[in-house]
Amino acid sequence: MMYFDHAATTPMRPEVLEKMTPYMLEQFGNPSSVHAFGRTGRAAIDTARRMMATELNAKPTEILFTSGGTESDNYAIIGAAMQYQSKGRHVITTRFEHHAVLHAFEELEKRGFDVTYLEIPESGIITEEALRAAVRPDTILVSIMFGNNEVGTVQPIAACGRFLREQQIIFHTDAVQVFAKSPIDVEAMQIDLLSASSHKINGPKGVGLLYIRSAVKLAPQSYGGEQERKRRAGTENVAGIVGFAEAVRLTATEREEQFEQYQLLRRTLLERLRSSTIEFEVNGTDGLPQVLNLYFPDVEIEPFLIMLDMRGIAVSSGSACTAGSVEPSHVLSAMYGENPRTKQSVRISFGRGNDLSQVELLAQGLIDVVKSFQNN
Repeated sequence: MMYFDHAATTPMRPEVLEKMTPYMLEQFGNPSSVHAFGRTGRAAIDTARRMMATELNAKPTEILFTSGGTESDNYAIIGAAMQYQSKGRHVITTRFEHHAVLHAFEELEKRGFDVTYLEIPESGIITEEALRAAVRPDTILVSIMFGNNEVGTVQPIAACGRFLREQQIIFHTDAVQVFAKSPIDVEAMQIDLLSASSHKINGPKGVGLLYIRSAVKLAPQSYGGEQERKRRAGTENVAGIVGFAEAVRLTATEREEQFEQYQLLRRTLLERLRSSTIEFEVNGTDGLPQVLNLYFPDVEIEPFLIMLDMRGIAVSSGSACTAGSVEPSHVLSAMYGENPRTKQSVRISFGRGNDLSQVELLAQGLIDVVKSFQNN
């Protein structure tokens, strides 16, 4: 099997599991306990928190550990809106965010907030002008994804951050697809809230983080304990946090090399496809080198994915596949409107373990399967 769905999740690295194992077997203490077992767990969390802070150019006290990107997004968006609603009840996001963000804003609408959804051009990149035009005197929060999980486009986060800081509007970004893979400086980019997840960088599932600038307060979303500086009740996932930190260390150390490798894999795949007779287009402009979204006209996506899977090739579709029907990708719909490509596109996402020999097999598999549709 060849796995090209790393934007969905990644295999855990053996080095990460090795770091985690002692905290699941011998060093199992509750980090809230005062005895030696508990202090060992607390020290491990503190070390991990400092590493995350260094990676983001933040303070350790600004790092909150969570169960993953979805919880971080929800806590940032709903927590900020509820905390600052006395200043206004208008919030802004885009139409191609991850559902963890979109559904959080839908919940805010149910609570009486006014939500503006920025339109997305075919490039997949919003303009600062569109954001400026959407801001109102009662705007309190903006959430814009750093790098899109379906098409890989990267937004002008620093420009947005500077403008929103001038307006004293809280700025959140879902950086799940970018964190540790590319440098992020929350101070330079003037980001107030940032979400990240472990299992996108070869760490364990079930752990993530939320960066919260020290000047920003969030209304609590969980109750029952005083963990994480009274911001998230519940016993910390010590082993997961330790694994997350090791995954960040390894990813950050290797990111320049990996960036070049993903660019090479992407370029090679596109060259092979362009030298064939099949019809295809790339969705969106270049962004994250590891995420490539391709539109294949006349392809039926469910049998297409099954045929690739039978060849040992795992890719994904941004469309929601259910028995007998395919729902359009909300990301591609935001970019292209009602267009066949919203149901006839696939996402290929590279990661550790993918090499040129696999990409050659991927290219041939795509060519063969696409031809079976386009030549009929």
